[in-house]
Amino acid sequence: MKTIFVNESEQPRKWYIIDAAGKPLGRVAAKAAAILRGKDKVSFTPSQNMGDYLVIINAGKVAVSGNKTEDKMYYRHTGFVGGLKANNFATLIERHPEDPVRLAVSGMLPHNRLGRALMGNCKIYAGSEHPHAAQNPQPMDV
Repeated sequence: MKTIFVNESEQPRKWYIIDAAGKPLGRVAAKAAAILRGKDKVSFTPSQNMGDYLVIINAGKVAVSGNKTEDKMYYRHTGFVGGLKANNFATLIERHPEDPVRLAVSGMLPHNRLGRALMGNCKIYAGSEHPHAAQNPQPMDV
């Protein structure tokens, strides 16, 4: 029996939308990573971009449990000596409302050029408006 491989260009792609308002950050990110990766498809191939497109709205209203609003820290480094910068969840969601969701989803994807290509298929918006209405995204519940 011969294994059937589907090219990335032949793979049919769908558009999905997730409303993250009031939903736990980890559950939204896990569902988003599975959709972007294409793990729910029969033709899943680990080394190819076979996933669907995803729009995440209301990313600024995502929920975290416990004291994570103050205790969850996000670190980045400027590249200079002593250049470690730290923000907690509350500060980050105030300055850049999409970043906690973007960082959580990208952390669940491969850390290589495939992961960067998969993140290109994910559109994250802080509010409820998005410019992808023409693609007719199907609602996905978390």
